Amino acid sequence: MPVPEGSPKPLTVTELTRILKGLLEETLTPLWISGEVTNLRLPASGHAYFTLKDETCQIRAVAWRGTMAHLRFRLQDGMALLGFGQVAVYESRGEYQIVLQRMEPQGVGALELAFRQMKEKLEKEGLFDPARKRPLPFLPRRIALVTSPSGAAVQDMLQQILTRFPPAEVLVVPVRVQGEGAAQEIAAGIRLLNEHRLADVMIVGRGGGSLEDLWAFNEEVVARAIFASRIPVISAVGHEVDVSIADLVADWRALTPTAAGERVVPDLRELLGRLETLQGSLKRSARNRFALARMTLDGLQESYGFRRLTDRLHEKAQSLDAAREALSEAATGRISEAREGLDVLSRRLEDLSPLKVLGRGYSILLRRDGKAVRAAGEVRAGDPVKARLAEGVLDLRVEGGAPARRPARKAPPPSGPGLFRE
Repeated sequence: MPVPEGSPKPLTVTELTRILKGLLEETLTPLWISGEVTNLRLPASGHAYFTLKDETCQIRAVAWRGTMAHLRFRLQDGMALLGFGQVAVYESRGEYQIVLQRMEPQGVGALELAFRQMKEKLEKEGLFDPARKRPLPFLPRRIALVTSPSGAAVQDMLQQILTRFPPAEVLVVPVRVQGEGAAQEIAAGIRLLNEHRLADVMIVGRGGGSLEDLWAFNEEVVARAIFASRIPVISAVGHEVDVSIADLVADWRALTPTAAGERVVPDLRELLGRLETLQGSLKRSARNRFALARMTLDGLQESYGFRRLTDRLHEKAQSLDAAREALSEAATGRISEAREGLDVLSRRLEDLSPLKVLGRGYSILLRRDGKAVRAAGEVRAGDPVKARLAEGVLDLRVEGGAPARRPARKAPPPSGPGLFRE
């Protein structure tokens, strides 16, 4: 249908949307709004998109990444929320929405809710499990304090440590303990000590303050640094009534920084007193044990069993002496018998010796090659020979010879080659 004459020019959807956007944003100044969070979406961009509703109506809401980065608590569906922001129009859809710049949970403070949410999350992951907590060293060689170097807490800890154990070696790791970036500095200090193994135990903490002041010790980055530490950690945050996430993760929680200084080292005077007492007890125990052993030994010496054992030892010693004597006599007899047999053999050998035959007037003829002459045919006239006598040797020359004839009725000459009577 044609536009009637005199009517305004038709508006496009974009033009109308922009008019409405201008009216809303110029008319409505930033305002507070409350409602229940539903349809929450948290994309990778870091923005948050959700709906705020009450019993009858609803409005779309958005929180940009910058706002979400400073949010202490975690948005959840069903949460009663109080928000501050500007009503705007999302032009591409022609929808109005509120862009929130601040958000607070209703019914409980933002920090308290954030603490509850972080505690629930880390507890499910096992960071508070008592079974993983490490024992503290009895007498650490070096103690590290991860705290502010200008606060009262560091002075309280140093005074307690050095009063109780003057030889203690203390290393202060200076960090901020409140404000923007404090949690990151605390976590970095814990990691530094572990990377270079600079201490045997560390105290992480600060003095008292409001929940906002102590918030760095409730940050997830600090909790995970304590959990990953290979060095035992004592948490000393605030006063006795203050409980932080760091307290729950640490290996030991001190109610105050002063209490941490008392716990980390023993009292040297008490320690020396205990050592003196133990030394006296050890001496008395040793004396009593020695006296008891002496009484037991004396009783054994007087007992029938011990005397019988001594008698048996004496009997065995006597038997051993008798056996030794019998063995000596037997050895002497065997030696005498052997010597007599040797004398007989010596006499027989002497009787058979050629030298004894030579002593009775016989001699041995030896050829040039040293061999004995056994028959006259073994030499010829002119051959040189030697005559071996009982005493000395004669050089001779053969003039003639003939085969020897055996006597008819005489016994053969004594044995031995080439023997003849002088």
